[in-house]
Amino acid sequence: MLKQAHKNIRHLSKEELEQYFEQLGEKKFRAKQVYEWLWTRQARRFEDMTNLSKELRTKLAENFSLPALTADLTQNSADGTIKSRFRTVDGHLVEGVLIPTDDRKTACVSSQIGCSLSCKFCATGYMDRKRNLEFDEIFDEVALINEQCEKSYGKKLTNIVFMGMGEPLLNYKNVLKAIEMISSPEGLGMSPRRITVSTAGVAKMIRQLGDDKVRFKLALSLHAANDAKRHEIMPINDTNNIKSLIDALNYFYQQTGNEITFEYILFKDFNDSLKDAEELVKIYRQVPADLVNIIEYNPIDLASFEKPDEEKTMQFMHYLEKHRVNVRLRRSRGKDIDAACGQLANK
Repeated sequence: MLKQAHKNIRHLSKEELEQYFEQLGEKKFRAKQVYEWLWTRQARRFEDMTNLSKELRTKLAENFSLPALTADLTQNSADGTIKSRFRTVDGHLVEGVLIPTDDRKTACVSSQIGCSLSCKFCATGYMDRKRNLEFDEIFDEVALINEQCEKSYGKKLTNIVFMGMGEPLLNYKNVLKAIEMISSPEGLGMSPRRITVSTAGVAKMIRQLGDDKVRFKLALSLHAANDAKRHEIMPINDTNNIKSLIDALNYFYQQTGNEITFEYILFKDFNDSLKDAEELVKIYRQVPADLVNIIEYNPIDLASFEKPDEEKTMQFMHYLEKHRVNVRLRRSRGKDIDAACGQLANK
């Protein structure tokens, strides 16, 4: 007989749950009921599973664990953005953000506790990577932010971006499994086309996404349009230079046809000149990218970067537009609560 030493029940497939109930001499449909409680109804405790007998709930609690993420702290920004700090069962903290606009309600979620990439402009980059988030923990982030969204705005989430703490492609299996459960009709039923995974650029794993024929969108955090500058602010560029990323993105697009976006934070007197804009146009033309997102820099205590003035930003934008680049300026949200791009650090 299967010995279940307090295994996380959400790490069992439906088939394994069926097996377990058969061994107990229970009807097969119990597995379907429990699976529904775990994923469709997002139960976070066995006692919530009210259509099971008390005896069966006790048995499940004796045999399995159900380690769910809990909301530890919530902060509300003046612009409607809500930042949540979540606590894992083993006591780690991780942050997620609800970004509401008139036509979208977006969850920005984390994939790791801390980060190993040390990007110089990002608060999370100054933390150590403690561990990867499990797929069910990532699922919980989305489910909790979705509940928050319904409570605060009377609507469900419309979009999810993996742009919180950590590098999603360095927690590849859990991120893909989480997205599978988030988009499953048995989970949150969200279209993968409304999910964007953002990477600092792990060429090998971008190719793997192509091989795995994923259906979600991909965003590349470029932030500098030549290797020398990118190397200065993003150490990952040492092993994943711009040419290798261009090749990987083209491969990803050939395999999937999915939307690709470039993310580019403007730093004053570093990557905001017209020469930088010209180099960015060259990269854009080598990849079937849909969009360049120009992002406002949000200051953090640990870095000395500043954001350029409005005029400089507009000159940069106009240069790109003039050269037929589809470009959008992403204004920062939630700055007053350190919830904006690059500011997540469990303060």
